[in-house]
Amino acid sequence: MPSDIIAVLGPTNTGKTHYAIDRMLGYRSGVIGLPLRLLAREVYDKLVALRGPSVVALVTGEERIVPPRAQFWVCTVEAMPSGIGPEFLAVDEIQLCADPERGHVFTDRLLHARGRVETLFMGSDTMRGRIANLVPEARFVHRERFSALTYTGVKKVSRMPPRAAIVAFSVDEVYGLAELLRRQKGGAAVVMGALSPRTRNAQVDLYQNGDVDYLVATDAIGMGLNLDVSHVAFAGTSKFDGRRHRYLRADELAQIAGRAGRFTTPGSFGVTGAASALEPDEVEAIENHQFAPLRKLEWRNSALEYGSVARLVSSLEQNPTHPDLVRAREADDLIALKTLAANPHIAGRAQGAPRIKLLWDICQVPDFRKVSAGEHASLLARLFDYLTDTGRIPDDFMASHVAMVDRSEGNIDALSKRLAFIRTWTYVAQRPDWLDDAAHWRDETRAVEDRLSDALHMRLTQQFVDRRTSVLTRRLKLKEALVAELNTKGEVTVEGEFIGRLDGFRFQQDPSASGEAARTLRAAALAALAPAFSLRADTFYNAPDTEIDFTEQGGLMWGEYAVGKLTKGNDALSPGIEVFVDEDAGPEIAEKVRRRLNHWLDRRIAALFEPLIGLKTDETLTGLARGVAFRLVESLGVLPRHEVASDVKSLEQDARGALRKHGIRFGQFTLFMPLMLKPAPTRLRLLLWALNNDLADFPPAPPPGLVTIPALEGVKASYYPQSGYRLCGERAIRIDMLERLADMLRSADTRGGFENTADMLSITGLTLEQFAALMQGMGYSAERGERAKAQRGAEPKAEPKADAAPAEVPEADGEAVKAEAGAQDTSAPKAAPESPVEAEAAPESPVEAEVAPEAGAQADAAAELEVFYTFRWAPPRRTTPANPANEGRGKPASEGRKKRADGKAGGKGPRGKGKQEGKGGKPGEKQGAKPVPRPERKVDPDNPFAMALAGFKPKS
Repeated sequence: MPSDIIAVLGPTNTGKTHYAIDRMLGYRSGVIGLPLRLLAREVYDKLVALRGPSVVALVTGEERIVPPRAQFWVCTVEAMPSGIGPEFLAVDEIQLCADPERGHVFTDRLLHARGRVETLFMGSDTMRGRIANLVPEARFVHRERFSALTYTGVKKVSRMPPRAAIVAFSVDEVYGLAELLRRQKGGAAVVMGALSPRTRNAQVDLYQNGDVDYLVATDAIGMGLNLDVSHVAFAGTSKFDGRRHRYLRADELAQIAGRAGRFTTPGSFGVTGAASALEPDEVEAIENHQFAPLRKLEWRNSALEYGSVARLVSSLEQNPTHPDLVRAREADDLIALKTLAANPHIAGRAQGAPRIKLLWDICQVPDFRKVSAGEHASLLARLFDYLTDTGRIPDDFMASHVAMVDRSEGNIDALSKRLAFIRTWTYVAQRPDWLDDAAHWRDETRAVEDRLSDALHMRLTQQFVDRRTSVLTRRLKLKEALVAELNTKGEVTVEGEFIGRLDGFRFQQDPSASGEAARTLRAAALAALAPAFSLRADTFYNAPDTEIDFTEQGGLMWGEYAVGKLTKGNDALSPGIEVFVDEDAGPEIAEKVRRRLNHWLDRRIAALFEPLIGLKTDETLTGLARGVAFRLVESLGVLPRHEVASDVKSLEQDARGALRKHGIRFGQFTLFMPLMLKPAPTRLRLLLWALNNDLADFPPAPPPGLVTIPALEGVKASYYPQSGYRLCGERAIRIDMLERLADMLRSADTRGGFENTADMLSITGLTLEQFAALMQGMGYSAERGERAKAQRGAEPKAEPKADAAPAEVPEADGEAVKAEAGAQDTSAPKAAPESPVEAEAAPESPVEAEVAPEAGAQADAAAELEVFYTFRWAPPRRTTPANPANEGRGKPASEGRKKRADGKAGGKGPRGKGKQEGKGGKPGEKQGAKPVPRPERKVDPDNPFAMALAGFKPKS
């Protein structure tokens, strides 16, 4: 009974392979030939699952699993057995008869391979005409595609939809695309025909399981591999076919594009990367599955003659007689045969049909290594020598070559080369007549291949798959609950994968992720961090106040975590709070954090500003006293006196007493509350002042413990009072120490000026030169002098280091002149302007001695001299104020001279040490001389000394 020959033709996704498997299982024996060993392994695994391993055999060039009771044989087309006479035989992808490299093998199966009962050829409709001509008895069955296939044009890789396969035609392109997808999409699986089945299956599992959403492959996926692909994108439309680069035909593109869409699910295809858009006629042909029929099939004579090597070559080069066939180009095995035949040593041994057939079998060992044709021929020559000498390949020869590649370290390229090498020895191990213990070597080479395959899979995954993103993506798709783990360092892990840090109540995502991977991490973090946010908010709400603090820039810190910042409020003592809480954490978390910070801030302000709060809430203060209190609260406890000079002068003694009860000191230069000068209140005061004045840059608080500090560039003049200092030239002096210095100056000042003393230098902690600069900044002239030390006696001259530690804030009132009952306060002398000082900051280090030692007698003489300064009050006088902020500070020079001429200038010093209004005496007379009545004149309010002396006007 002749075999029933059926050609099942149609586009991809028509179920042809599935149909063939079902038909084969309906018979007692069967053989199916498949185009790739990857597909063969897939079908083998499927049959084993259906019938068990005891009746299913797998035979490929590098793998042979043949159980004793094998009924169903799954093979590559080249490895299909002959002579077993199966009831059923099938060949898949029969259109490969036209393939320039392997087509002659498929054509031979079309012409000669038959099942005893049924023969099935599955493939494209383009084969209909050629099958009809070559196998007239064949009948045809057409199958329609289950789903539609649509062209979507050009898409960037970054915009590739999920469940997409990108097809490239070189290893370098495949790896490049996979790396790009890792950076932008979290990773991709890699599938190539050169991979071992084990590596390929592991990579496919990554994709099929949803660990990655993208696949980068060669055209190997077009050969019947069943994958869950919704879109196929071509990164190129040409390939190297072993001889030249050529563009793929429309039917070849359709074979690959047809992998998109499974069963009834529609699929799409397009191009990406450097590939040009497909032509309209190509798109129409692919979408409608209409292609030009194949005209010629590749053929090579299979009726070989082994009389001599020359006759064997001649039979292989024989031309076909049928017009539909064309002689195949020279294949690798024929090239190897000719190369070996040209070797006299091999030609001498290749005598007689058995040896010539052996030589031809050896020539068919594939060149998996692809080193060079000469290197491959040399290996084949050694195999031929061994087999002709002893009839076996020596075990030590096999062992040395297998051991050479049995190393699983190295990168992807190194492992791929070793896999290619082991495939050669795996192929040799499949020949039981070539080895003494072929079973041992099959197991050995298979074990090495498995180890290399696993190592290659691991390297591919490490290189092209962001494992973290793939795991989280899969869990999110499955809508499984994700649990975040938070360690003591704030590191957040989900499913064991590091995703970022929880900084307070803000999630800082791992910066190494980008694109789709970053979005996946964010989604996973938000799904898993909700319990962590809630737990941390509860912990923060119950934390003690001592764990919370503020920075000089207004940040609010909980330990090492920034949880918010201060903002400008309705007034300086009522700042606002902005919390640092992720929006995704929820409004409840943000509100809880805000409430806790508000409670802490209220208590901190109440504790540090207790004197100021008491002053603000004192309802017993009325009139001018309440006004002065308001200004002092407004300036946060430190107020330059000149800003409220008129109000202070007008205060009654009762009002003064009421203000003093709150700890207010009426200094000559400043009204201040000593408790507010301590480091902690000063630090907070500067911050609140900066917020209230909308400063972009927050100036730092001075280091605690310094009497003077260098002037800062670019800060407002009001910075110094808020920091507890008064600017005097290139340095600023602490206001409480300034008042103590003022007491010394008042007692030392005479109309002829005064000299510096050791106490003056000690209280300021300055060198002599720095002290002179400070006094000049206060409005004094400084005249330098020298004298012999003998003139001063044994009294030592103190020269303390700059910025020495200060004395504590004095507990006394601190007023320079205490007014008697009913008398007005004396006015402070005009100090340095309140406008910003533009001079550079004075150096921190002490100034070196003015008199530099010289060689010889000059140095000895200089050592016997003492340097001192004489200071005289010399306030600046300008006809026109240089700065509107200084307007009113000083009189024109002409008016000053007129007053001195009239004897009304009030003496040289600022504290009334010279002539006083209503008291006689000439310039230079001591206080207490008999007064000379003078006409009553109006006191000049801009003369600080006249105003000071007015307080001592005798009663009438």
